[in-house]
Amino acid sequence: MRRLPIRLRLTLPFAVAMAAVLAGMSLFVYLRVGNALLASVDQNLRAQFGELSGHVQRGQELADRDSAGTAAVGEALRPDGTVARSTPAGLVPVLSQEQRTRVLGGQTIRWNAPIPGLRGTWRLLAAPVRSAKGTVALVSAASLSSRDVALDRLARELLIGVPLMFMVVVLGGYLVASAALAPVEAMRARAAAITGATRGRRLPVPPARDELARLAATLNDMLERLEAALEHERRFVADASHELRTPLTMLRGEIELALLRPRSHGELEAALRAAGRDTERLVMLAEDLLLIARSDRGRLPVRVTKIDGQDLVQSVAERYAARAQDAQRSLSVAPGPRVQIDADRMRLEQALGNLVANALTYGAGVVELCVQRRDRDVEFHVTDEGDGFAPTFIPRAFDRFTRAEDSRSSGGAGLGLAIVDLIAKAHGGSTGIANREGGGADVWISVPMKQERPVGEPV
Repeated sequence: MRRLPIRLRLTLPFAVAMAAVLAGMSLFVYLRVGNALLASVDQNLRAQFGELSGHVQRGQELADRDSAGTAAVGEALRPDGTVARSTPAGLVPVLSQEQRTRVLGGQTIRWNAPIPGLRGTWRLLAAPVRSAKGTVALVSAASLSSRDVALDRLARELLIGVPLMFMVVVLGGYLVASAALAPVEAMRARAAAITGATRGRRLPVPPARDELARLAATLNDMLERLEAALEHERRFVADASHELRTPLTMLRGEIELALLRPRSHGELEAALRAAGRDTERLVMLAEDLLLIARSDRGRLPVRVTKIDGQDLVQSVAERYAARAQDAQRSLSVAPGPRVQIDADRMRLEQALGNLVANALTYGAGVVELCVQRRDRDVEFHVTDEGDGFAPTFIPRAFDRFTRAEDSRSSGGAGLGLAIVDLIAKAHGGSTGIANREGGGADVWISVPMKQERPVGEPV
């Protein structure tokens, strides 16, 4: 059954049900017509019995002498079973001893039976009738030949008409099923034609607001998401290739330059240091790409522990103090509330470290870290006193491989803020970016104090 086409699977149960309905209807019509015809025969039989009983009660013959062509059939039986009168003459007794006993006992009986000497099947009515010579069992009979002919004709018509009707109805059901599945076939054909090169093509949506229309709309939404994901992956691969090509080209150039001619110890050391810096940049970029690729398979797993927010920002400030001193910048921690949060300390330190590194690289003046409590969330802010962000950069600041125009020559890959956003979302939080009113930039991470959703092991 499962291997059959869906049109047949829809049509077969309908055909079985329709066959049962037509068979039942045919049987009902046949029996109803048969009962109606029999009722008509019984009505005529009762009238004929009344006429015959009048003849018996008056002591007359059952049939008039001048009516030899009459169709009436009947006989009067004495209690001993002999025929007192009959029409036509010479009929043998049609009642058995048991039937005669019942009739003479006062019962009226009806039955169908053949009559010896006469053709066909007859409807017989027997009842007791009083005559001048005592009670006799009077039997009146009416032929069922007309009823049988009518029922035979009806049976032939049903045997021909019902199968034809069944075939027409089943064919109609198959065509209706095919028409109902036509939108599905149209969607299948369109889906078969959609490839990675046919961007923007969608499945046809049926005009009716039914399950098929909702299915087509859902599949179109899925195609949009898949197309967006494919475009995202293409852009990700292209951006990653571009970011990897620059340090690799520089590394190859430095090595080729060092091998071009004999070098002194100092020149070789300088070349190796330059190659080491490019290698370190490649390693950092590869780690960032690996982190992003793993997060695309699901929410970035984090290991939750109880940490103090103020201790966290103080630890980040101490780690970047030397870098701030080399850049002749000031790095400080603003006083704030002591709040306990459920978070992955290593991941939050990584995120705040990216923010501090960006502020030291692209900002100016004092870089400040602070902790603020917002209802059930905690915000970690990193501010500086530079020129801030371009208005066009703020809406896409946390996108991958996105950099401000004035920072494109600094060598960054544009993944720092994207990783910050991944870490914040892994904690069920969010990120924000804005320009300060007095000048400078403000970037923050907001995470809930309590983790209500289960998290996994760290990547």
